[in-house]
Amino acid sequence: MNSHKTKLIVALDTKDADEAERWATQVGPYADIIKIGLEFSYACGLRAVSKLGEGRKIFLDLKLHDIPNTVASAIGSVSIVKPDMLTVHASGGSAMVKAARNALEEHFSPEERPLLLAVTVLTSLDRLAYQETVACGGPRGQVLRLGELAMVSGADGLVCSPQEISLLRSRLGSTPKLIVPGIRPAGAGNGDQKRVMTPAEARDAGADWIVVGRPITRSEDPAAAAEAIAKELEG
Repeated sequence: MNSHKTKLIVALDTKDADEAERWATQVGPYADIIKIGLEFSYACGLRAVSKLGEGRKIFLDLKLHDIPNTVASAIGSVSIVKPDMLTVHASGGSAMVKAARNALEEHFSPEERPLLLAVTVLTSLDRLAYQETVACGGPRGQVLRLGELAMVSGADGLVCSPQEISLLRSRLGSTPKLIVPGIRPAGAGNGDQKRVMTPAEARDAGADWIVVGRPITRSEDPAAAAEAIAKELEG
């Protein structure tokens, strides 16, 4: 059995609060954390996010990206949710990441402070899509560059595709918590994800958490799908 413990985050991507609650209840025995992103937060509001999080661990995936003062102020606003994880875009720069870290320390006690996670390069971008907005190079070099910047600026961990786990571990060691979307069980379609791996492959590469959404929530039996992935992670 693999000695590395990789945990499961289930993404609840819906605009419907009742559906989110139903999914959260179904996957609860198998998910370590549930992820709430832009879709639910914009549709239902932060008070609904807070209600959904009662008795559960919440990964609030808002990918904040703005000038440092605005990001810091936004973190004060989302503090009502009391999330366990919160994301910013690493491409916002070192000053923005530092402002986010300072704001978390201002609004949360050390025991309650969420992990600050910096998003490197979205898993929906392959090399060609990445080069639409960047003059040269590819995602791997940018992931490493942004990952190093974010960690020295106060991030606790990084959000990266499974294909960059080994690269980041080689350069940054075991210190960063690596949260890895772009996970697709064997036989599942990739959807809009481009840089993907199976749960076991990501575990073996060194992911701390994997994020799985539609292969679980859109399956006929979300509980069974989450259980299967949890068992796969156990090796």
